[in-house]
Amino acid sequence: MLTRKQYELLQYIDRHLKSRGVSPSFDEMKDALGLKSKSGIHRLITGLEERGFIRRLPHRARALEVLKLPENSTDGTSGPSRFAPNVIKGRFPGEPEASDTPEAMQETEETATLSVPFYGQIAAGLPIEAVRDETRTFEIAPSMVGRGRHYALEVSGDSMIEAGILDGDVAIIEHTDTSENGTIVVALVDDEEVTLKYLRRKGDTVALEPANPAYETRIFGADRVKIQGRLKTIVRQY
Repeated sequence: MLTRKQYELLQYIDRHLKSRGVSPSFDEMKDALGLKSKSGIHRLITGLEERGFIRRLPHRARALEVLKLPENSTDGTSGPSRFAPNVIKGRFPGEPEASDTPEAMQETEETATLSVPFYGQIAAGLPIEAVRDETRTFEIAPSMVGRGRHYALEVSGDSMIEAGILDGDVAIIEHTDTSENGTIVVALVDDEEVTLKYLRRKGDTVALEPANPAYETRIFGADRVKIQGRLKTIVRQY
């Protein structure tokens, strides 16, 4: 079973291929479905691919092939018909509303995104100042972060590579000024440098520890380091 958004996207891709002979771009798909970000399109395409409706053609940009259409999507014409699921409206007492069904919840999860402010680039090697980019936000599924205030940083460098954090990853950070030993934090050093490191406290000193033996642990007085947030999740685009 396809969600409505999956159906709409499949229908749009099929029409685009038949009329133009090439797959639509992610921007075109995003605009056609009225989504705010391309991340929602990525999830919908993955869902269609997993269900066997489309496949991505290797070594070709913008290359999608429609393998099949849902049974109720054709009406004898050359293209898919308007979406018309075979359902009976109404419900028995005690049944959930339509918005509470697994199918509806799946559609909501696939299309709903949370916009978090994008604070620019943070060094996972040599510290640099993280500057907020007022023109950018980052879209993420709410289930990936939970409650709280969050922001996004782009990772630069390889000093956290053994923690699975790579150059170019986007780190989603939870706002906090405290954190436990052993957590990965955004640390502000001397009010001018920002870096992403493991936090180690001992007495009146703070160690910022990398996850790469090529880099040294840096040790500071506790008054020189302020916690700006802790790592919540990493987003990687392929």
